[in-house]
Amino acid sequence: MAVDAASPAVAFLQPLILIGAAVIMVPVFRRLGLGSILGYLAAGIAIGPSALKLFGFGGEIMHVAELGIVMFLFLIGLELKPSRLWSLRHVIFGLGGAQILATAALGTLVGVFGFNAPWRGALIVAFGMALSSTALAMQTLEEKGEVRTDYGEKAFGILLMQDLAIVPLLALVTLLSPVEKPGGDGILLAIAEMVVAVGGIVVAGRYLLNPLFRVLASAGAREIMTAAALFVVIGAASLVALAGLSMATGAFLAGVLLAESNFRHQLEADIEPFRGLLMGLFFMSVGMTVDPNVIVDQWARVLAGVIAVVGIKVAVTYALMRATRNDHDDAIRVALLLAQGGEFGFVLYANGVAADIIKDTDASLLVAVVTLSMAVTPLLVALAPRLMKRQAEEEIQEDFTEAQGSVLMIGFGRFGQVVSQLLNAEGIDVTAIDNDPEMIRAAGRFGFKVYYGDGTRLDVLRAAGAENAKLIAITTDKSDTTNRVVDLIKSEFPLAKVYARSFDRRHTLELLGRNVDYQIRETYESAIAFGRASLEELGLSPERTAEIEDDVRRRDMTRLTLQQAEGIMAGTPILQRPTPKAPTPEPLTQPKRSPKALNRESEDLTKVVD
Repeated sequence: MAVDAASPAVAFLQPLILIGAAVIMVPVFRRLGLGSILGYLAAGIAIGPSALKLFGFGGEIMHVAELGIVMFLFLIGLELKPSRLWSLRHVIFGLGGAQILATAALGTLVGVFGFNAPWRGALIVAFGMALSSTALAMQTLEEKGEVRTDYGEKAFGILLMQDLAIVPLLALVTLLSPVEKPGGDGILLAIAEMVVAVGGIVVAGRYLLNPLFRVLASAGAREIMTAAALFVVIGAASLVALAGLSMATGAFLAGVLLAESNFRHQLEADIEPFRGLLMGLFFMSVGMTVDPNVIVDQWARVLAGVIAVVGIKVAVTYALMRATRNDHDDAIRVALLLAQGGEFGFVLYANGVAADIIKDTDASLLVAVVTLSMAVTPLLVALAPRLMKRQAEEEIQEDFTEAQGSVLMIGFGRFGQVVSQLLNAEGIDVTAIDNDPEMIRAAGRFGFKVYYGDGTRLDVLRAAGAENAKLIAITTDKSDTTNRVVDLIKSEFPLAKVYARSFDRRHTLELLGRNVDYQIRETYESAIAFGRASLEELGLSPERTAEIEDDVRRRDMTRLTLQQAEGIMAGTPILQRPTPKAPTPEPLTQPKRSPKALNRESEDLTKVVD
């Protein structure tokens, strides 16, 4: 018997049942190596109307649980500065747009000729199947720590385009519907509302949010900061939803606009607990929508549908990834990660039924197909390493039980290895972390203990002992990674001494702006030593060589100071330049006749010089 949600006496049992089902199923599935997402789906199926009947249809819960997707996209936006998002424009609009159109075209042909469906219905179904599950794919990437890998960013760009596409696709449903359609003025008004909503978020993000959080931070009430963070996320999502866009799009946009805020890490810490809980609730609500009766009665059509969806999406995505010059391994990983239908497919099909394009009975079958395609995705992702040319390395677990070094070193490449030699020579205990499994294994063969972990994650830094470290040395080899680690440490561990490896002069200025305690350009000292040795080989005395070196260092420091105040082009006249050669004398008047060689040899030489 289903629990009556309207009864106050049993209302508290609903969250208890949801939490209890998750607590039981998720650890079991993770223990089996199937991942937490399948655990949540199984928990939803178990307590839903198809099994224990403790809940009715999961649609009402899904409306609340969708806030998990909203918060997740907000956190993704916090990691993407506007400049980084702009650099992904070709992936978002090019690769993402091509994936939607190609999948829809091929899916329509399969629907019309393979399932004898009317072309209008087949087209809407195909577009719905082209939309993957942002929640599932991004959760999978996060669990594997691969959100910021090359293939992770490609997958995210495609997913973002799919989220943006829901608006024109809903308009397409209206245009194809045989029922009465709104006039042109209605469509123009809807577009105007979207522009106003997005513009409002942009203005608020640029000019209002930072002053608001500054005032709240000065009040010293932590719970108000948390409430403000939730207000920003839900408010931005609701504003764009009223204008017809997806809530996730509004939250993502708000996150991007706050990516450079001083309160970014505080917002991330406040939102994270809610995001994790609601994401799990979302997957449980998806599990509740599964109707075993439909699967049993129409198992052949459901199975054919799942195979068609997965096969078409894998083939199209892989082909497009290869066509855009991505290697086989990244192409196969993105293709298998995005092989499922998505949550926006439910929205599209519901509108298709209301518009009399899709039959109600077919909609139930489509929900089953989408849900089952989501359920098999973890298995497909686990299959990816077997299909890759370079076999994936055995997974290394994050284990910091013995990490107690007084120096925390983030990055153990060629630069960090040299630094560690000096510290080890004095017996200083160093905790080194890196996220390259092959490098960790190579270091282990030489007797070095390097812990596996991502230094851009706050939980990893805490587990590695950042709170107690006397010095944190950031020796990563990518400037944007170094900047992210510095920002995180300065925000969460403000008393720590931060020493950072700089990529180049521009990066040095960025690090100085972040108030690191020490920075050095990775090639500066070696170039100075190289130049000093060159001068000595050319016969200069050690005294003169030292004098020149001191002058170059002094000029460099003066120029850096000027550049900090005035920009990268400041201090250019301070540079040591080549001594100009004496001018070649020229005649006062141009000779009337060209010079003539006195012999053939001189004539040939003249031609060569000219």
